[in-house]
Parts: sequence; structure tokens; C-alpha cells
Amino acid sequence: MRSNFGRKAVLVAALMASTSMAQAEDVEVLHWWTSGGEAAALNVLKEDLATKGIGWVDMPVAGGGGEAAMTTLRARVTAGDAPTAVQMLGFDITDWAVQGKLANLNDVAAAEGWDAVVPAALQAFSKHDGNWVAAPVNVHSTNWVWANKSILDELGIAQPTSWDEFVAAMQKVKDTGKTALAHGGQPWQEATMFDGVVLSVGGVEFYKKAFIDLDPAALGSDQMVEAFNRMATLRSFVDDNFSGRDWNLASAMVINNEAAFQIMGDWAKGEFLKAGKVPGTDFLCFRVPGSQGMVSFNSDQFAMFAQAEEGAQAAQGEMAKAIMSPTFQSAFNVVKGSVPSRTDVPNDAFDDCGKQGMAELSEASANGTLVGSIAHGHANVAAVKNAIYDVVTAQFNGEYDAATAAANLVSAVETAK
Repeated sequence: MRSNFGRKAVLVAALMASTSMAQAEDVEVLHWWTSGGEAAALNVLKEDLATKGIGWVDMPVAGGGGEAAMTTLRARVTAGDAPTAVQMLGFDITDWAVQGKLANLNDVAAAEGWDAVVPAALQAFSKHDGNWVAAPVNVHSTNWVWANKSILDELGIAQPTSWDEFVAAMQKVKDTGKTALAHGGQPWQEATMFDGVVLSVGGVEFYKKAFIDLDPAALGSDQMVEAFNRMATLRSFVDDNFSGRDWNLASAMVINNEAAFQIMGDWAKGEFLKAGKVPGTDFLCFRVPGSQGMVSFNSDQFAMFAQAEEGAQAAQGEMAKAIMSPTFQSAFNVVKGSVPSRTDVPNDAFDDCGKQGMAELSEASANGTLVGSIAHGHANVAAVKNAIYDVVTAQFNGEYDAATAAANLVSAVETAK
């Protein structure tokens, strides 16, 4: 008998009844899409599968950065009860693939032509040793600012294009008594802001040298001190009750005219859309000033855990097909706030922010300015990512100054490597 986590649930279509192959089983899906906008996006997949006669048994684990979900996953795998499909990011996929726990999706990928349409930066995580082990559902980017247009218009604030203009805009909002920067005090949220801040200070070259190559000189440099100084500046514009706040509640502050800005990945747009807000009319979307032309990305993927039963294997293949179909990629990402993981999806259905995101992703990919997110497991393995989290969040919360933070970053990363 299965544990109290429930019976296996189907995340994708059973094989068509006209085929002679085994009936696809239900697929149990572990994920952390629990906010309003995220749940609405996930429902697109549920409905798509329902049209094929597939049920859905959910295994949601709340927590915007996915850490709680990964803790639950480890317990399940240790107990010999791995889910069939798991939402996963970056190096987490690689870690499980190295352990030999993931299924092989090569047959589906070859039949569907994934190699030709999925960007190489995503394939680096979707594949292991040349074998497809995960289906990327989207591409998110993290160096976005979301702004309440009515507050900016009321105060005569133009969309800031430089860091100094951004700081001046936040100060003008703060002077009115409103919250300038909506933020949730959780380590992954501070690290998400750090993505854009680092790019704003030193660009892609510095970002790669410090957080991809883990060069000690870059990690402890004057530029890194400046990045931490900018984080301290951002800290001065958040409200007193930020600690522990969920990211979507910070988004709600901007939506409800309680705050002017939020620095958050483009999943935040899903919250604005669910609230009936229109880009360009009710809210603005733009890159962290100073990081224009650069994109720090993460990609939600569904990693498939190896299954012994033929029906479960069939279900995984059908799920992967459904996720990677251009029609689904458009419908899902329109709602989610992200952009498609394949390059041949038309942008017709996307709003202005979505079209902008697709164009900037394409441009950054072509120009070599597309970099994996520090905060979301696409720059380094989990141990290094968590070491960076510790330093960034401690400095943001005033435990030490910028110079000490840069020095601590060098030692923390060295220990975690």
C-alpha cells in the first residue's frame, strides 16, 4: 500500500485508447505553486490533462523558493516513494540526475524535436550526460521591477532608468508616508533582489566572474561592496513589517496602492493579472535600473523520477508531451507571467510585459547576456547557493556592513564549494 501521501496521480494524458500500449497511470506531482497567480497557471495544465481523461492528484508544498518542496522530496525518495513528477530548478535537477534517480525522456524528446527549439541554457539543466530527464515548462527572469503606475503618476515620477533615479523615486514615495519598496523578508527573496543588484553594479562580466566562476577576487571586490551597499539602500525603503512576509503578499501591496515598487521575478505578474490589472495602465514592468539588456533567468521544469511500472512510464511521456506542446506553453505562460521554454511559440497571446520579456530573453540569449539566477539555483549548486543566501540575508538585516559582507562572502563560498 502507498503511504498517506496518496495514490499516484496523473499529471498527463493516458495513452490514446486506440493504441495497443499499456494504459498510462496517474502521475503524482509535487510542486510549490500555491499562490493565486501560480495556482491559476497550474490549473491550465490540469484542465489540459482533464480533456484527455487524466485525473490530477496534487502534492503542493508551500514556499516560494521551493526549499520546503525539496525537503519533502528528499524524505519521499529516502522512503522509496518518489513522486512521478516534481517541479524543480536548475542544479537540483542535476543533483538528482547524478544520483541516477531520474527517468529517460529521450524517445519523447526526439519524437517532438525538443533539441531544435529549447535554448541551450535550458538544455544544460534539462539534460544529463546527453539524456533528457526533465521537461522545461517556462523561463522566468528575476531582475524585474513592478511598479504601481497610479502612485508614480500622482507623484510625477517617471520610470527610472538608472540606479540613482530609482533611489530618488523611492525616496519621493517614502517622503509621502507610503511604502516605497514592498518586500518579503525571506532569504530567497533577498537573494532574488541581489540578482538584479549585482547586474546593476558590474554587468554580466562581473556577475559571471563572481557567481558562476566563484572567483575570490570578484567575490571580495569593491564592486561587491557596492552591491551590498545597494542592498542596504533597498533595506531603507521597506516597511517595518517585512520580515517573513510571503512574496505574493508583497505583490499585493503594490496592487492595492500600499507600495510603489517590488523587485521580484516575473511570476509576480501573475498576481497583477489575477487582480485584473493591466500592464502599462495599472502597473509598469522594467528591469532593475542598471541591468537593462541583461537577463538573470530560472526555468521551472518537471523532472521525472524513474518508475518501474510501464503505465507510470507511459504517463511520464504523455505528461512531457503536454508540457512541451506550443499551445500549452503559450496558454500556461500567459497566465504564469513567464515566457515559453521553446523558441517557436508566437507572442500574439501575451500582454505587453510578456512580449517585452520574450524579446529581451531572445536578445540576451543572442548577445551572451543571459545568466543563471543566483537566487534560484541556476548559477551554482545548492550548497553554494545557500551559503550566498546566508550572507545576503544577514547583511540585509543589518548583521554587518557591506565590506564585512563581501569578506564573509569569500569565506562562505570557499567553505561551501
